[in-house]
Amino acid sequence: MRVYLDNAATTPLDKEVFDAMAPFMLEHYGNPSSIHSHGREVRAAIEKARRTVATLLNTSPAEIFFTSGGTEADNMALVCTCHSLGIKRAITSKLEHHAVLHTMELLEKQGVEVLYLRHDERGNLDLDHLDELLAGQPQTLVSVMHANNEIGNLNDVEGIGRICKTHNAIFHSDTVQTMGHYKHDLQTLGANFIVGSAHKFHGPKGVGFLYCDAGVKIQPLIQGGAQERNMRGGTENVYGIIGLAKAMEIAYRDMEEHTRHIQGLKDRMISKLKEQMDDISFNGMSEFGDRSLYTVLNTSLPASDINEMLLFSMDINKVSVSGGSACSSGANTGSHVLRALGCDPERGSVRFSFSKYNTPEEIDFAAETLAKLYKNVPA
Repeated sequence: MRVYLDNAATTPLDKEVFDAMAPFMLEHYGNPSSIHSHGREVRAAIEKARRTVATLLNTSPAEIFFTSGGTEADNMALVCTCHSLGIKRAITSKLEHHAVLHTMELLEKQGVEVLYLRHDERGNLDLDHLDELLAGQPQTLVSVMHANNEIGNLNDVEGIGRICKTHNAIFHSDTVQTMGHYKHDLQTLGANFIVGSAHKFHGPKGVGFLYCDAGVKIQPLIQGGAQERNMRGGTENVYGIIGLAKAMEIAYRDMEEHTRHIQGLKDRMISKLKEQMDDISFNGMSEFGDRSLYTVLNTSLPASDINEMLLFSMDINKVSVSGGSACSSGANTGSHVLRALGCDPERGSVRFSFSKYNTPEEIDFAAETLAKLYKNVPA
């Protein structure tokens, strides 16, 4: 048995999604910008996919722009908003994905004042602080993720949206980890920008989208063509877009069933780890089902000599997991999120992230594998 529990990094492609994509790899190959019949049939498929995404999000197709993924969509929202609207003040948190944090650092170098929200040791954001920072200030860009990719914390994005609206702030939310796992109604959410990345919900890699509120007029990030209604130069990733829309359609269709199944797996993992390990706790709010992603569990493990090679040891024992964000897995600096929470650096950390394809047997095997690694450490 080899067990894959790193679904927050990427998910396996759904067979239904592949079947929807295949004809656009082999049969329907026209360039969607071409005016002949081959191009027109592909253009029609892209616009159908756009309508599907827009309908699921309860918004207009004109507000959906396809991108190469969540990182590009985040960059487009943040950079283009500041540049196009002349915004000189932004608020975010130290717990954001690097797609946001690194972009904010770039904007800071370009003259934007960047402020960070307070949070507690569990990663809960202080929304009163947000209200204070926005009060009486010029138009500000606020970027707060819906759910944290490492510790799973769910943020009150609707509450944040209301605060931003009160102060005439522009609100961007990185919704990569919740897209396809929670329903987003853009008529009530209060966000000006949200993003999605297909490979997080059993779609293909290399394709995502940005929702851009029609009331916020920005210029494109990528120049070079009139694609995406003059908002993103470059020939569209046709079969990726088809796959994204199909994966999102499936996710919404089966969401209740999958939520129940995956939450059951997470609850089982918590129970098994507590049974088999004495000195174990959970980072952030990931232990609490109503306050965290049902797909993510971040463990705090005993201080031990094995922690430095823990992920490799799990891999050797046929369990694929992460120590945090896959986007920073090549770095040796550790998790910026756990550092921001003040977690003990001597303790180990494993992020388990689950999908609809995981089974109870896999959960038991992974929990036993982790427990054995610590039991086998010489005294």
